[in-house]
Amino acid sequence: DSAKGKEGKPKKRNLAIADIAALQPFHWGFEFDEILNKRGGFDAIITNPPWEIFKPNAKEFFQEHSELVSKNKMTIKEFEKEQANLLKKPEIQAAWLEYLSRFPHVSAWCRAAPQFKSQSAIVNGKKTGSDINLYKLFTEQCANLLREGGDCGIVIPSGIYTDLGAKGLRDLLFDQNKVTGLFCFENRKEIFEGVDSRFKFVVLTFEKGGNTARFPAAFMRHDTAELAGFPSEMGLPLSVELIRRLSPDSHSVMEFKSELDICIAEKMLRFPLLGEEIKGKWNLGLTAEFHMTNDGKTLFKTEPGKNRLPLFEGKMIWQFQADYEKPRYWVDEKEGRAAVLGRREDCGQALDFQTYRLGFRDIAANTNERTMVAAMIPPTFHGNKLPTIKVFDETGKRTIDSATQLFICAIWNSFILDWMLRQKVTTTLNFFYIYQLPVPRFGPTDAEFGPIVNRAARLTCVATEFDALAKEVGLNSHHDGVTDPADRARLRAELDGLIAHLYGLIEAEFAHVLSTFPLVPEPVKIAAL
Repeated sequence: DSAKGKEGKPKKRNLAIADIAALQPFHWGFEFDEILNKRGGFDAIITNPPWEIFKPNAKEFFQEHSELVSKNKMTIKEFEKEQANLLKKPEIQAAWLEYLSRFPHVSAWCRAAPQFKSQSAIVNGKKTGSDINLYKLFTEQCANLLREGGDCGIVIPSGIYTDLGAKGLRDLLFDQNKVTGLFCFENRKEIFEGVDSRFKFVVLTFEKGGNTARFPAAFMRHDTAELAGFPSEMGLPLSVELIRRLSPDSHSVMEFKSELDICIAEKMLRFPLLGEEIKGKWNLGLTAEFHMTNDGKTLFKTEPGKNRLPLFEGKMIWQFQADYEKPRYWVDEKEGRAAVLGRREDCGQALDFQTYRLGFRDIAANTNERTMVAAMIPPTFHGNKLPTIKVFDETGKRTIDSATQLFICAIWNSFILDWMLRQKVTTTLNFFYIYQLPVPRFGPTDAEFGPIVNRAARLTCVATEFDALAKEVGLNSHHDGVTDPADRARLRAELDGLIAHLYGLIEAEFAHVLSTFPLVPEPVKIAAL
């Protein structure tokens, strides 16, 4: 929109032959007529496809035109200001619009094309929606291009066996193909240069046709030489039936490394998954509240002020700790309330931001010191990188109390539940990972509930802003909270012990769980054991 000096709305037009020609289309049936039409497909495919999301990336584009633009070191406001300046130049404006125009029609085609029907799936009655990732398109295309009985070997990110958006592909692999190997590397030895050392990728092999009941898998490997002995000398046979029991919605594969892992998982499955709705018990919902990019343009202020509440982000919390970092943004309470309500009528109903909530860091990895980082936050707003538990329904009726949230907080921060998450997560704790956690639906009438809640409260309520929470759960004030590091460590160890017993673990099993946290100091693990 040249008149306003900023981006306008997209304008739709009919596709032209030139649009298609610009994509340099490749027609497999034409190029390999004899192989595909007479032989039914290829005997074997070996590939390492691109691992890129197919959508515009503004920072990536403008980095080519400005030294000021960087991926991580600019605030939203700083980037938008520099972008506006750059778009004043006609040649950059033309290049930006041409760049944006490459994506919509290709994305629409990929989402609708019959050959890519496994890119999405139905979970809980809803179609899984995610960005188009080129590695996923390649994986399905390999299955399309193989003859019956043909073999594929493909190097792709570990999201193929964990991410909700890859559920359709997992069903394709399990139901219509025979998976012959899933070998997962961690990039610690820089097998791929320029890729983060914590990044995980897999060598996936499968044969077209039939179905998969069991398949060999190996996880968290570092040396390519180990591939020579897989699966004959190493690897764990995984059952597809167990995978579906552990992840009934997404069919995500847990990163089991031994039979002992499977035994522990079976014990945990005695409790219902958080996503199951159980009558007569508390049930859990999650919310992301404000989107850091989309809402940031209009709602976020960079200075505190009258009637402004701090915006909580994931980096501001650690386990049982809500003051890990200071806030970067603030939100006017009136504006924030209106944004949360959206089109709903404001009848003065209680909203989630007006009470204490349990939140967790959205950005996580199973190679970090801890994967799940959860804490109660005071009454305020938060961004989508710190999702929280929904406390009130649409009418303002409370659906989950603070004591229960503290109980869940303790369970989430425990080694045993963290261990289970670490078998699944790559880099992001999506909601579906949380909903697939087996957690006891205990309350005040259960003997284990009170001791766990009391310890979690004393770890949480250590500042004046938590006085009301302290009183709500039976403490006098934040003065009953524990700030001494040694005493906090003792409470943490007691909680981990209580929760390990809760899940029925024996000493050898808990010792095994603790051994999977290499970055946690040894005295912490010894105390828990």
